[in-house]
Amino acid sequence: MRKVIGYTVESIGYVIAAQGFVSFASQAFLGNDWGWLRNVVDLPSAAYLGIVVVGIALVGIGVWTRKGAGRHEAV
Repeated sequence: MRKVIGYTVESIGYVIAAQGFVSFASQAFLGNDWGWLRNVVDLPSAAYLGIVVVGIALVGIGVWTRKGAGRHEAV
């Protein structure tokens, strides 16, 4: 079960990080808004970098949870 949770959290983290990056890059470099995240919240460009960090943290937590599950099952 921990592996499933790990994969789920990791997948959500990838989506959040990608959307944060696309939103940041489109606002900072192109001057317009891309991605579905802008439909949910209207943030300045720097705040989207924070969303990228949150997504990367979720990826890390998901990987850590999956690897922790493998150690506990082997014991």
